[in-house]
Amino acid sequence: MRPLALAFAVFAALLAAAFTPRFADRSPSAVPVDVELVIAVDVSYSMDPEEQALQREGYILALKSREFLQALRKGAHAKIAVTYFEWAGTHHNQIIVPWRVIDGPESADGFAAEIARAPYTRASRTSISGALMFAKPLFDASGYRGIRRIIDVSGDGVNNNGPLLVPVRDDVVASGITINGLPIMLKRPSMSTMDIDDLDIYYEDCVIGGPGAFVVPIKEREKFIEATRTKLVLEIAGLQPEAKVIPASADKPRISCTIGEKIWQQRWGN
Repeated sequence: MRPLALAFAVFAALLAAAFTPRFADRSPSAVPVDVELVIAVDVSYSMDPEEQALQREGYILALKSREFLQALRKGAHAKIAVTYFEWAGTHHNQIIVPWRVIDGPESADGFAAEIARAPYTRASRTSISGALMFAKPLFDASGYRGIRRIIDVSGDGVNNNGPLLVPVRDDVVASGITINGLPIMLKRPSMSTMDIDDLDIYYEDCVIGGPGAFVVPIKEREKFIEATRTKLVLEIAGLQPEAKVIPASADKPRISCTIGEKIWQQRWGN
């Protein structure tokens, strides 16, 4: 082989290796899909019953929407694998719908129906780090081999229980998983719920990560379903919302990623 051709071949091999997707489940029987998606839903006490109902309805209608199904059909395999679990403190991580393949209206309707049938639960504390730790190994034996792996985290509060969030987030991202966020900002912050004003910034700086990671905040009840649908469509299509300009600050970070732990300690002293 001529030197130029050899150099080109080596370059092509390196380029291919650089863009080879990192699959979690490498078993011979793993089913190839476009996306492996873990939907992680907050059911802590700060989520009132109306918010819980809106949150579920948002995912149910999004999965059955025309926009979602159109995005699904445009994928290389025209199918995705999804699992749905609910979380609160580190003690509460409950799978509501185990891994299912969605490849069209019938399977999407079936997945949505399983979410709708599940009884509502609520639990104490808010551990986003615990939810991420629970979600990460779900990919290992999913039975599917996704081109992309995504954890979709929705919630209305900051981490106040379990390990510190940023090291856990970084560990998940280092394994080739993207974390997207759906911060729910419908209530005025109060000490009783330990909410914060800038939950969307907290999610941007402390929760999300990985290639193409993004946040879709929900600030109005009537936009809940639309925002959830938009987020799922972007995830399935491998797109991002239009980037917003974030002003640079040389003095200090925009928000403390341990603000939830600090608020909890100030209130309860532990």
